[in-house]
This record gives sequence, structure tokens and C-alpha cells, in this order.
Amino acid sequence: MGSIKQLASQTFIYGLSSIVGRLLNYLLVPFYTRVFSTDEYGTVTEMYTYITFLMIFLTYGMETGFFKFSKTEDDKDKLYSTTFLSLLTTSFIFIALGLLFAPQIAEFLHYSNHVNYISFFILILGVDALTAIPFARLRQQNKAIKFAVFKLINISVNIFCNLFFILWLPKLAENYSIFNSIYDPETGVGYIFLSNLIASSLTLIMFIPDLLKFKFKFSFALLKMMLIYSLPLLVSGLAGQINEFFDRISINMFYTIPEGVTDPIQYKLSMLGIYGANAKIAVFMTLFIQCFRYAADPFFFSSQGQPNFNQLFADVNKYLLAFGLFIFLFIVYYLDFFKYFIGKQFWDGLQVVPMLLFGHLLVGLIYVQSFWYKLKFLTHYGIIIFVIGSVITIVLNIFLVPIWGYMACAFANNICYLVMLIITFVWGRKHIPCVYDYKSMILYFLLTVALFVPTFFTSQLPLALRISLHTVMLMFFVLVVYRRENLQPQIKKLISRFLKRR
Repeated sequence: MGSIKQLASQTFIYGLSSIVGRLLNYLLVPFYTRVFSTDEYGTVTEMYTYITFLMIFLTYGMETGFFKFSKTEDDKDKLYSTTFLSLLTTSFIFIALGLLFAPQIAEFLHYSNHVNYISFFILILGVDALTAIPFARLRQQNKAIKFAVFKLINISVNIFCNLFFILWLPKLAENYSIFNSIYDPETGVGYIFLSNLIASSLTLIMFIPDLLKFKFKFSFALLKMMLIYSLPLLVSGLAGQINEFFDRISINMFYTIPEGVTDPIQYKLSMLGIYGANAKIAVFMTLFIQCFRYAADPFFFSSQGQPNFNQLFADVNKYLLAFGLFIFLFIVYYLDFFKYFIGKQFWDGLQVVPMLLFGHLLVGLIYVQSFWYKLKFLTHYGIIIFVIGSVITIVLNIFLVPIWGYMACAFANNICYLVMLIITFVWGRKHIPCVYDYKSMILYFLLTVALFVPTFFTSQLPLALRISLHTVMLMFFVLVVYRRENLQPQIKKLISRFLKRR
């Protein structure tokens, strides 16, 4: 339990910055979905799909490689500088080529009238790739507070710039001629991208004092070893992004256009906007998985070799599943309130939220299970697993999206993730043999299914009665986990420590 508590405390600190930051950032979602139309928000969803996909390419698995080699490399300065300089070189090349061919890229993506969108994203990608390793170093050194502060500043600046460019600047331009030269109504959602670029650039600037104090050492031999380890992670990462974001691409490619629609591109962007906005409601599951991942990387690599590591690995899987299922039920049960985070014009897609939530939980479980091939230098297995998932995702989207629309996207993702989880688990058992608490894990899953099914029948009940029933069912789930895991002694200890500090 001591190691579990350490992981939990790190998850809390990283999660605090992520949760507070994401919640602040999350407040932009109702803002966007009320200021912009469904097709305009579809543009935002599409562009951020590309940026997430390309970020995997630009970091090419070096973050995980950095954590892995920090365990074996004595010269930590050489490890850090070699990794950073490698990313600096590739990011500079990417920015130069991207800006050079921005007009051609914009025309290919049907944004020939908004080349600035492409330029913004090229710069965002390059700058974010540069800060990836400095952030990873903070995690490796357990400087969670500094990590959290930098992340919160980034998000705060992003929010302020969004409000300034989208809400305040148009009003200033109306009343003061000096602002007319700054404000361009045609930029539209481009101000979202510009705000992101300003925030990312400021984050890089905040790291400059640390970089100037650092004595850089570069080792080609070390870089070669890191690339051998990390490049398979690049391939598996790209395949993973196909699994996660091909749904958005497939809406543009395969969505069936109803008769009478005069602008197919605008219609598809509207469907993409509805899907993307409802995906934001699943943010709490994404948040939990993300902050867990921040803590899990250094935790598992540093815990490797401990006598109780295998049992620790099994326990983390169980607790992750239990807490993830609680979040799933919480959001589904109170979807009547969560739906107000997006505009009413996006509510047609609310039925997709439960599947998106479950898919995010599966991603978290896959992430934990995948540590066996990262710890054992068997990263090529990751390629096989994620390529299998990519094939499933692509095939199911091609055949099902024309029939079921964006519901097929979420369904395809869940099938893909479930298959990947099974394969990762079966293969991982040979390398990290664990005694899993199967009874508890199966119980929690079946209980969640049993508590979820009634939501199909309670939807017609009055809101007050429906929420009351859902609250009782959620408390029942908590009670079962509480009693089965014997959490009472642990909670008493936490309360006792808190009272002593008071």
C-alpha cells in the first residue's frame, strides 16, 4: 500500500494541475459551442485531431525513452541534453518545411482561404514538441509542483487570450478605431489557434532560464540506443492515434450525406462538431487517465526490480478499473447537468457519451498493461498490438460510419480498444506474471453494467426522481467497492493524519 499511496499522491499533484487547468479550459467549451456554429466547431475538432496525431510523430517516443534510460544512465545531464537537442533539431526542420508548404497543405485540407490556420498549427506543434522533454525531466525529478505551475500558467494564458480575441476584441474594435487594425472577423476560430500558440510560446520561454544554466552534452551513441528503443514506440503511438482519432477523420470521409444537403463539406463539419463537442463531456475520464499517466511513467520505471513489483502492478490495474468505472457511472448518471457545458445545438449527440467514456477507460487500462514491453525492452510488441487495433478501427469505420454515423465511430473505438486490451493482457502475463484479483475486477465491471442498463428506462422519469435514483445506485457501487477493498482502515488513517496536521 505504501507504493500505491506514492503513486496516488503523485497522481493527485499532477492531477490537481490537470484537473484545475482542464476545468478552466473546459469552461471554454460552452463558450465555443455558443459563439461558433456546429460546422465552425467542426473545424476546431478537425484541426486538433491533426495536431494530436502529429505530436506523436514529432516526439517519436523520446519521452518514454527518456524515462527508461534515466534508470540506467549515470550521466543524467548527458541523457537530458541528448534527448532535448534531438527534438530541437527535428522540430526546427518541421517548422521550416511546414511554413514553406503551408499554402499547399491548406489547399489539400480545404482551408485555402485560411492559410494562417495551418501556420498557427505548425508553430504550435514545433513549440510543444520542444517543451516535451523539459516537462518530462520535471516528472523524472519528481518536481510535480513546478510541473503543475507551468501547466496552469499555460492554460490560464490560453483562456485569457481566447476571451480577449473572441469576446473582448470585437467590442473594442467597434468602439475604438485603433483596434480595427488588430481584429479581423474573417479569422473566426483562428483566434482559438492563435491563443494556443501564444500560450505554448510562453511556456517555452519559461523553460529558457533552466536551459541557459544547463551544460549541454551530446552523445550519438546514446541517441542511437534511445532511437532503437523509442522508434517502435513512435510506430505504436501513431497507430494508437489512428485508433483514437480516425473516428473524426472518418466522419469527413465516409459520412452519408442526406438528400437535400447543398453543402456536403459544411454538413460533415457540423456532424464532426457535434461529435467533438460531446466528446468533451467525457473530459473527466480523460482527465483521470491523463493525470494517472503523468505519475505512472516515472513510478513504474523507478519501481522496477522491487520484490513486490508484480503484485503492485496487479493492484494498480484493479484500482484504476474501479475508480474509472465510478467516473463512468458518475457522468452517465448526471448527464442531465453535464450536457449544459455544450450548446443546445450539440445535444443531438449526447447518446454517444457513454461509449466515449468507456473507450477512454479502456485506453487507460491498455496504457498500464503496456508497461511490460516498455520495461522489458520489447517495444516492437507495441507496434503489433497497435497496428492490429488500427486495422480494426479503419475497417469498422469504413463499413459502419455510412450506416450509423458518428455512433459507429465510438462503437469501433470500443471494439478496437477491447481487442487491444485482451492481446496486451495475454502477452503481458508471460513477462509480468501477476496474481490479479479477478473476482473483484469482474464484480466491479458486471455491477457497472447492471447499474448502467436502468438508465435506458429512467430517462422518461421526472428529473428529480431520476437524479435521486441515480444517486442511490452510485452510492451502492461505492459501498460495494468500499466494503470489498476494506478501505475503512485506510480512510481512518488519512483522517487521523489530517487532524494531526490541523
